[in-house]
Amino acid sequence: MEKKRIKRALVSVYHKDGLDEILRSLHAEGVELLSTGGTQTFIESLGIPCRKVEDVTGYPSILGGRVKTLHPRVFGGILGRRALTEDQAEMQQYEIPEIDLVIVDLYPFEETVKSGASEADIIEKIDIGGISLIRAGAKNFQDVVIVPSKAEYSVLLDILKTQGAETTLEQRRHLAGCAFGVSSHYDTAIRNWFEK
Repeated sequence: MEKKRIKRALVSVYHKDGLDEILRSLHAEGVELLSTGGTQTFIESLGIPCRKVEDVTGYPSILGGRVKTLHPRVFGGILGRRALTEDQAEMQQYEIPEIDLVIVDLYPFEETVKSGASEADIIEKIDIGGISLIRAGAKNFQDVVIVPSKAEYSVLLDILKTQGAETTLEQRRHLAGCAFGVSSHYDTAIRNWFEK
């Protein structure tokens, strides 16, 4: 089973509870953290250094926060194949940092619908960047660990406690399967809302 070391992680979550122990473990393992907005503020509040995604992309968060992570330097870092010389050369050429772990927890779309919120508020809870990060991380499970929701925080924490910042191919494949389950459920909930 091919083991991969996590050197850099992108953390972009809605629910931050249960994340602090993971973040401390990653920091203790020397993993560089990248984040945006409220998640970055949360990480720094724990006394853990965190690099802004906008420092990687060269772009600020724009359109009221609708566009934060949607950038080739982020998605290239997730989708770049480590074993492919051409990918590695392009990543070097365009100064794309490898991202080995992606932790996402999507906007609470279903909860917002149930709360009786306005249509405008519901639409703003349709996650675009997060779902894209999940799909990208899952697609490149050969090299990347994807944690697609709060439900998988404990899986990552168990790995960190028993193996440090290393994962097996089997673990990455399992989490990729979970990721497409999260993606499928989320998109189905949105489709059902539109159909009503």
